[in-house]
Amino acid sequence: MHSILKRSVGQLLLLLAILTGTVLVNGVLYMLAMTHLEDSPRTFLQSIQWASETLTTTGYGADNRWNHPAVALFVILVQFLGQFLVLLVFPVFVLPYFEEQFEVKLPHTLPDMSGKVLFYRYGATIEALIEEFKTKGSPFVIFEEDMQVARKLRDRGFEVVFGNLGEESNAFAGVQNSRAVVANGDDHANANCTLVVREKGYTGPMYALADDPLYRSPMIQIGATEVFTPAHVLGAALASRASTRINPPAEGMHLLGAKVGMAEFRVRVGSSLANKSLGELHLREQHGVSVIGQWYGGAFTTSKGPETRIEPGAILVAVGRPESLQVVERMAMPIRRTGPIVLAGYGAVGHKVIELLHDADEDCVVIDKAAQAGVNVVGSVLEHATLKQANVREASAVILALSDDSESLFATAVVRDYAPGVPLIVRVLRSPNTDRLYRAGADFAISVGQVAGQILAFHLLDEQAIYVENRIKVIRVTAAKMDGAHPWNSHALERTGAKVVAIERDNEVMIEFDASFVVRQGDVLFVCGSLTALERYQHAFNARPAPDVGSSA
Repeated sequence: MHSILKRSVGQLLLLLAILTGTVLVNGVLYMLAMTHLEDSPRTFLQSIQWASETLTTTGYGADNRWNHPAVALFVILVQFLGQFLVLLVFPVFVLPYFEEQFEVKLPHTLPDMSGKVLFYRYGATIEALIEEFKTKGSPFVIFEEDMQVARKLRDRGFEVVFGNLGEESNAFAGVQNSRAVVANGDDHANANCTLVVREKGYTGPMYALADDPLYRSPMIQIGATEVFTPAHVLGAALASRASTRINPPAEGMHLLGAKVGMAEFRVRVGSSLANKSLGELHLREQHGVSVIGQWYGGAFTTSKGPETRIEPGAILVAVGRPESLQVVERMAMPIRRTGPIVLAGYGAVGHKVIELLHDADEDCVVIDKAAQAGVNVVGSVLEHATLKQANVREASAVILALSDDSESLFATAVVRDYAPGVPLIVRVLRSPNTDRLYRAGADFAISVGQVAGQILAFHLLDEQAIYVENRIKVIRVTAAKMDGAHPWNSHALERTGAKVVAIERDNEVMIEFDASFVVRQGDVLFVCGSLTALERYQHAFNARPAPDVGSSA
């Protein structure tokens, strides 16, 4: 605080010196000019009065006409100088002075940190996590080095401390009582934060968010408990959304051989499926196709009974015989799974995405505004000519890894209009913009804050591990409590969100069941659903993994 006051006083003294010097110099020059050029002498006091009136633009008394051109030019220049000083004084001296007085009101030392988490620096990476902390009522303190950010955080009701960790040695006094510390600055600042925290005697968990994975080992050596690289995890999440080689549509489908397939369909607005319930469509009864769920607004929702409504624009996930899936395909719009994956934006995240896709032997086309190694098409993703050159309409997926959410929003609308059937995956910088991107036409939108929030929430809020993507899986289990029930017409089964897609009986796999069919003890059930739905199923029916005996296809 002392340094802040010292800086304010210094600026005030400098302002007074500049104004005093300017008035004196111009007053003396005016006195000399009036004496020798206008032949109308003025006293020193009169000249100083003229200079102050002119520089402050308050007007003139008796002196308002001059005959000599040099004097007239001098007066004009002083008038402009006065305007310049007025414009200079407020933004450079007055406004910063009031800002600093506000700055003085911000706390500069940590409060009692018992049971609280300390976040070093605020940013998009921890934005979603901070909101979750606030929702859950979990106490935390943010140490911020940017005054304007600190002010905004305080206005939002957050407990914030303003200071400079590099200059104020006592800034982290009391940190040793914290429940946990999260460093969210740049890599160098995070290293300094880690060292200071450990020097203060803090022995608890210290988590750092790094930009470069090469710094992970050195930061652990100097005291970090864990070092995470959310941008690289985000790149992996984007790649896994786009490539079935990285993330297969459903783990375990190979257990059913060629008899059963899985397909994804985009439900067109005018489709016969849109806005209909599963009970109205009778897809399972008429075509032997089980709807596992639908992707809509970035979330995968398992179907839970005949009242489940199919949303227009959603991506439907269905399981059935290949020929039956073709019937449903004609009702909706198939999702292309051939063709290259197009990436727009070849920054740090884009590089990671392409690295992972190339490792999976995916064919990729990279769009970027700047020509550089690895870029296939130089241009803007907002232009149809660029999209045409990249063959976007024939792509199996499009990933937007742009560095600005406004550009991503417009690019999403442009790409969706140009190629309505192609899956569109978008990287988000700030989590609050996610909903806007979904409204613009994105199928999946993932932010670095979402990724970092899920990682840190597991460590800081005792939350279960949450997958960045909802995975779909097929498991092979015993009949257990499903004995005597129909595999399609069980209210208890529908509540879990999982689906029985096939049954193995006497080494024969059946995938269609008439009204009289019931499950028997000794049957092996193939159950499909999200990981959460499968957990609910196993708990509800006490199902256990089936012994690997006999053929399953």
